[in-house]
This record gives sequence, C-alpha cells and structure tokens, in this order.
Amino acid sequence: MEKFERILEERGLSEKATVNQVGCFGFCSQGPFVKIFPEDTLYRLVKLEDVEEIIEKDIVGGEVVERLLYVEPLTGEKVSKQDDINFYKKQRRVALRGCGVINPEDINEALGMGAFIGLKRALSMTPQEVIDEVLASGIRGRGGAGFPTGRKWQFAKNSVSDIKYVVCNGDEGDPGAFMDRSILEGNPLGVIEGMVIAGYAIGAQNGYFYVRAEYPTAVKRLRIAIAQAREIGLLGENIMGTGFSFDCHLRLGAGAFVCGEETALLNSIMGKRGMPRPRPPFPAVKGLWDQPTIVNNVETLACIPFILREGAEEFAKVGTERSKGTKVFALGGKVNNVGLVEVPMGTTLRELIYDIGGGIPGNKKFKAIQTGGPSGGCLTEEYLDEPIDFDNLVAKGSMMGSGGAIVMDEDNCMVEVAKFYMEFICDESCGKCTPCRIGTKRMLEILTKITEGNGTMEDLAALEELSQTVSTNSLCALGQTAANPINSTISHFRDEYIAHIVDKKCPAHVCKKLMQYVIDPEKCIGCGMCQRGCPASCITRTDYIAPKHKLASMKIDSSKCVKCGACISTCKFGAIEKR
Repeated sequence: MEKFERILEERGLSEKATVNQVGCFGFCSQGPFVKIFPEDTLYRLVKLEDVEEIIEKDIVGGEVVERLLYVEPLTGEKVSKQDDINFYKKQRRVALRGCGVINPEDINEALGMGAFIGLKRALSMTPQEVIDEVLASGIRGRGGAGFPTGRKWQFAKNSVSDIKYVVCNGDEGDPGAFMDRSILEGNPLGVIEGMVIAGYAIGAQNGYFYVRAEYPTAVKRLRIAIAQAREIGLLGENIMGTGFSFDCHLRLGAGAFVCGEETALLNSIMGKRGMPRPRPPFPAVKGLWDQPTIVNNVETLACIPFILREGAEEFAKVGTERSKGTKVFALGGKVNNVGLVEVPMGTTLRELIYDIGGGIPGNKKFKAIQTGGPSGGCLTEEYLDEPIDFDNLVAKGSMMGSGGAIVMDEDNCMVEVAKFYMEFICDESCGKCTPCRIGTKRMLEILTKITEGNGTMEDLAALEELSQTVSTNSLCALGQTAANPINSTISHFRDEYIAHIVDKKCPAHVCKKLMQYVIDPEKCIGCGMCQRGCPASCITRTDYIAPKHKLASMKIDSSKCVKCGACISTCKFGAIEKR
C-alpha cells in the first residue's frame, strides 16, 4: 500500500488514483489482493515488485495485467471480476457486507454503503416492533447454540430493570476460526449498528464488546469506529434526535476459550475470573452486574442491520425452514481454496468443499470435515450432500458451532485428530467442575496411550464411558461438548482405533510411535543424500547391490529414527516411504 502511494505521488497520479485499505476479501489462499475501481478488476498474489506494473499498465494504460488474474483450475480461464470466480459465485454476503469493499477506518464509506439506515428505521418503530421484526426473520444466534435471537431479546425486554446491557461476544477461540475477526476488521460499524438496535429493542443504555487481545487489528479498528460514531452522534446521547441514548465500550479478553461461554464472558468483563456459572438465572434475567443482559456474537449482530434495513421477509427468503439467512464459515485444512465464505443455510457440504473450496489438494481422497471446532464432530463422505443448517448438523453427530470447517483427507489420522482437540480442551478447561477438569484429562491420557501403541480394547470402552460421563455432568458447554470429536471419530472410524490398538499401526502413518521409515532397495541408488540430511545419524550404507544400477543401497535404523521426515524430503527418487 505504501509503495502504491509513493509511486503514484512520484508520477503525479495522486489526483487520478487514490489508494484505499479494505477488510478481508475472504479468499485467503490467493491473497494479497489489489482491486481496481471502477473497472472492478481483481489482482491476486500481488507482490511488491508487481506494483509498478499495475500502475503503468492498468492505471496509466488502461490495460489489464493478465498474469495477476485468477485462473480457474478446471478450465484454465483467467477471470478479472471477483463475482465471476467460482469461489464467490455461490456466496451471499449479509454478515460480511462491506468487507473487502469499504475502508473500515472511514465512517463515510460505511455510510455510503447504507450503514445506520437499519438503525434509523428501528428508531422509528417501537422496541416491541423491532423485536417482532427480528422474530419474523427467523435469525438464530450464530455463536454456536442457534438459540432464536428474537426470543432472547424478548426475555431481556420483559425483565424489569432501569439498567440493561448488550454484550457482543468477540472471543473467538476455536482452532482454525477467524469469522468474527474478519467482520470486526472489515466492517466494525455494521456490528456497532446491530448492537445499538439491540440496545433500543431491550431498553439498554450501554453495550460492551468483548474481543480477545490477540486480535490487535480488530481492536484498533473497533476503537476507531466507536470514536467516529460518537463524533457524529450515532453513539451517545439523543441518537438521531430521538431521545434514545446508547454508548459502546470495549473490553479485551486474555485468550481463554471458556470465555466464549456467555456467563464466563460476563464474569471476565466484571473483572472476575472467567469461569461459567450455573444457569438459571440466565443473563437475560441476571447478567452483567446482575442486570438483564443479552449476549450475541459478532456475526449475529452484523446480520441485524440487514434485517431492519431490508426487512425480515427479505432475510427469511434465504435458508431452510428452521435455519434462515446465511452462515459464515472459516474453511481450512486440506482444501484448495482456503478462506472465509458466507453461504445460504441449506448449502450442502459438497458445494462448500468442492464448488467453493475447489476440492482436495493433490486429488487426495476426502475423509472428513470437522465442523463446530472442539465442540463439533467429524462428518464423512456419506454426508457430503446433506444441507448445512443448525438442526441437521446436530442430527448427524456434529454442530454448526461458530463456523469453523476443517477439511481432512486420507493422510489424516482420526485418532490423532481426536487427541488434538482433547489437548486443546484440557488446556482451556477452567477447572471449576470435576467432570470437565478431571474427565478430559483422563480421556487425553487414554487417547495418548492409543496413539503410542499402548492402548487396549478396555481403554476404548473406558473412553466411550468417560465421554458419556463428562458430557452429562459438566457445568457448561465446554465440558458438555468436549467428547464430540471422540464420539464422532469412534462412530465413523472405529476401524482406525482398532488398528492402533490391535495391529499397533496407524493406517494414515501419522502417529510417530507406530510409524516406520523404510528405504526400498529397488528404488534406492545409494546416493547418500538421505544420510547427509538425517539429524539422528540413523541411515547407513548397506552391501546390497540392486540389480538395475549395481550401486549400494541405504538402510534406516528404526531404533534411532526420530521420524522427522528429513530423509523423505531429500530423496529425489521416492525410495523412502512411511509404514
């Protein structure tokens, strides 16, 4: 960006072309992006050395820089417009509206895209009419549980108190999730507008953003947006001359996953240790400082302005019967088009992975997709044509969660996947309740035994029993859903668990304790490159003379091998394999 500005100024082109920063385009695997308006030309994978060529050819000469255009992998066609790329074709931006288009640090650009029109309409209605509009839209909370947003607001409105609060949950802690972060970085004013509308509907005077401190860009842009909204009277006293007053405040989280649970989050805002508390009473009755409080996540609040601006009916047109609107997913893992996508509810997993995600790299075989993060489960090939919505994913043994979607291929070990998520849960358990504090630790120990080749069938039975106990008896959703990755992997990939336990083998060749590196003497030419690259000095030359090339072969001493993979990466003949 600095180079664009400098060269434009040096060439005397600052009046002809201005340089603007925007939020995330969503297509992570193809960034950094440069978009040229008004032609709407999109350049991807732009490097510093490309800047002068873009200025010279496009801005000065009006010629498209062909080599920087996106190329559709199936057709080889170069695409210059963002909306013509397959990655974007099936998306519909509601929560992500404005991201990648407006400068998130300039309130004028947000206003130019219709910001606060929804609030203006809301303030012309009664609070109950606003809630009725949200109820009619059918929107359900995008934070994971899928509770109807309008019903939550109604509970808070019905609670009698002079002081009420709105809280935005921006404590996004799932591994591989970056939906809330991108919305706050790309269009923070959209979330602020949603919060103000919520405050008007329930009768609140103050709202709190709770955002983890690991999101410095999101925090910075949110602070700028709040200050700009205050400056022009969209926050503070007597908003739009209606007599309604509402202000926003920002609190930073320290990165505790459990603070994504609403009661733990409220405790953290109040300066207490971030630990859940029993419910009821629910926050809508007794929340922040014991006053009625609604907690909505970033994506939910980002959808609210659309509902009030365009109408509940327009929002409800998209989606399924019980899950209306769109959902943002952070699509990652073994998929070609890694990125942030927003699709209508009811989109199938196949469309998400293959049409939008571009399929599996290297034409590998799809194995599973983990939705819902540590609280979710794995869905296999048989579910690829299932529509994505709140209830359907739960019925299939997973959940929507906040929107993480990790794709796995044939090279992933599902026992190792379960162990990874259990390690995360053990680290993040607050320790308040015994089933979660101790049960998750015991489950991790059993999974570790199995991945190291020391597990027994009795361990597998104990793991299933523990899963049930922890899920049934834990205080909050962290413990109640902790066993979901275990249950789903045992259900769909029981044969992998048995292979680890009975055969002492990892079918995916991932678990190091059960893996061997072996050199095929028929392929090895004895060049010694693997030996020179081995940090453990476990490769030696043998006296074997291969019939084709009459040279000595190499051999790996398994007792010394640390399974680092250096030998495989240095061998140019594919002579080394995992077994």
